[in-house]
Amino acid sequence: MAVLCAVGGIAGYVSKKSVPSIVSGVGIGMGYAVGGYLIQKNKNYGYETAFGIMVPRMIKHGRPIPLSLSILSVGIGTYYGKVVYDNMVYVNKNSDTVDDTKND
Repeated sequence: MAVLCAVGGIAGYVSKKSVPSIVSGVGIGMGYAVGGYLIQKNKNYGYETAFGIMVPRMIKHGRPIPLSLSILSVGIGTYYGKVVYDNMVYVNKNSDTVDDTKND
């Protein structure tokens, strides 16, 4: 997804000389790359980073590249959101709390 977003931004710049396309495409691509790196290295907040990056870009009707990238972003964002949610539920179910206030 990082490469697709960066290539899409570059393509938008090359075809229309659109500076916002290259800035947002490369920026979003770098965000996905950071999230992917964190996930691959099993670091904290990798899935959360990737999920936060999925915020859809502005879609203008009749333009296939932003539309396809936005659809892919929503799909991948849904996956990362599910992973984050599942991890939160797993942690909450498996957290053992010790009540030190009871005296036997």
